[in-house]
Order: sequence, then C-alpha cells, then structure tokens
Amino acid sequence: MSKKIVTFEYEKETKNSVRYKEVPEPGQAPIVGSLYVQKWFAGNCKELQVSIDKKE
Repeated sequence: MSKKIVTFEYEKETKNSVRYKEVPEPGQAPIVGSLYVQKWFAGNCKELQVSIDKKE
C-alpha cells in the first residue's frame, strides 16, 4: 500500500460546486487532474489537500 497527498488550488465556481485543479510536483504528471467539491463543503477555501491510499 502506498499513500500520496495531492494538493489542489481553486480554479472556478460552477452552479453547485467549486472546481479545483491539481498542483503536481515538479517534473511529474497530474494524478487526478480536476476535482469538483460541493459548495456547502468547500465554502471559500482556496486550497485543498486530498490523501489517496493505493491498496494492492
């Protein structure tokens, strides 16, 4: 099992959600890309971190 923490920054608001774009580590490709989070949870947050556990 490996664990990765992915950082996202605010991109734009849609009708009911907020879109965040991934900030990849230098020299690496994005893992997730874009992430949509519901407005009721995101609020006015400008940066998110998501933990991904890869189980093999």
